[in-house]
Amino acid sequence: MIDTRISVDEINSRNINNLIATLGIEFIEVNEDFLVARMPVDNRTTQPLGLLHGGASASLAETVGSTAAYLSVDRSKYYTLGLEIKCNHIRGVTEGYVYATARPIHVGKTTHVWVIEIKDESGNMVCYSTHTMAVVELDEAMKIKFKDLFFRV
Repeated sequence: MIDTRISVDEINSRNINNLIATLGIEFIEVNEDFLVARMPVDNRTTQPLGLLHGGASASLAETVGSTAAYLSVDRSKYYTLGLEIKCNHIRGVTEGYVYATARPIHVGKTTHVWVIEIKDESGNMVCYSTHTMAVVELDEAMKIKFKDLFFRV
């Protein structure tokens, strides 16, 4: 279950001066069963033909899947790291926003697998992604070094 005590404002406040901010990714809903973010289709996220870039879709999928996994572990003891992402690009998009919803299909002690569906503003499937995450135990050095990056527990 995703920790719904963390607000979208708190998640979004961590995404400054990084790829997430550069691509305009914004979290818009936290639910115990899913996490949703949106990304604009504009000059930051399109390829030369004006279509949504597959790499931008992969970045959106990884961002939402990674964040959902991290919000699903005991953050006082564990962190999550991406192991693998697979994206099937289904439909082209040239404008507006795309919306990514991450849902768990496996939440284990050492790995998670998340499905991320990216849809356009009309609800059409744009990209279907699976994202595998490692669940790693935090050591004391990591807790000290990255203390300002972790969400409260």
